[in-house]
Amino acid sequence: MSYVNNIRMFVRVYELGSMSAAARDQRTSPAVASARISELEKHLGVRLFNRTTRSLQPTENGRIFLDGARKVLEAIADAEAAVMDVTQNPRGTIFVAAPLGIGRRFIAPHVPAFKDQYPQIDVRLRLSDRLIDVVTEGIDVAFHLGILDDSTLKVRLIADCPRLLCAAPDYIARRGMPANGAALVEDKHDCLNLRFPGAKEFQWTLVTPEGPRRFEITGPYESDDGDVLTGWALTGRGIVLKPAFEVADHLRSGRLVPVATETPPLPVQLTCLSQHRRLKDPKVRLFTDFMTARIREELRRATTGVAD
Repeated sequence: MSYVNNIRMFVRVYELGSMSAAARDQRTSPAVASARISELEKHLGVRLFNRTTRSLQPTENGRIFLDGARKVLEAIADAEAAVMDVTQNPRGTIFVAAPLGIGRRFIAPHVPAFKDQYPQIDVRLRLSDRLIDVVTEGIDVAFHLGILDDSTLKVRLIADCPRLLCAAPDYIARRGMPANGAALVEDKHDCLNLRFPGAKEFQWTLVTPEGPRRFEITGPYESDDGDVLTGWALTGRGIVLKPAFEVADHLRSGRLVPVATETPPLPVQLTCLSQHRRLKDPKVRLFTDFMTARIREELRRATTGVAD
């Protein structure tokens, strides 16, 4: 397997553009990564990368070799999947990415049960609200909450998720109850915004009688963690835009109340994204099936009587 590991390392170095990043991705050291590339170059008799202390660039031979290297890895993955006893002996490591809120609420709590059922499958879970590049970062399964742009990935719909604007009663008592998106802008309400590298401008798309419309909101608070925004909303710091399932308990208790109900936000979709070829892998199918069933049931329970 050493030659295959060398090829795998080459592909990750090429995709990530860094020897150290590829080493972290493959759970080894930069020295081992460099040695594997050197072994591969010696075997092929060509240089695959031009390396200096400050940069690493693929050579023309490296660019030519990339396509074939990927096909080799895909063929090995397909062959392993073809002979694997899916029901009795699934094995390997699966890399999963999810937004912070989704991961904490719906993915992480069920990973131990998945591991108990499939003890030879290891799960590497990465939680972040930033945008994930599934291909470049070597992700097998990525959960996505939002309005998905056109994608070359395989998209599996888990659920449609209604959203709403809400705030604490003491904020409403202090600033007044906005009826719609126009009031949010005209009265300069404090809007709590989710902001992360690559995020778009401060706009909320709300449904008006004339159709969806973008409103340029303002506010003194922003974070790249949606749970932080919910915490600020609970302390009366402003208005937050949230999926109903994330704030359902707070709405039931009265700690948060819906606002601007004349112009609700567009709903979003909770989806599961995979590269098409990864779906041939039994452990990927098993994981997505397992989590999809549990997420749907938890969403149903969480939003009963709230998102109707």
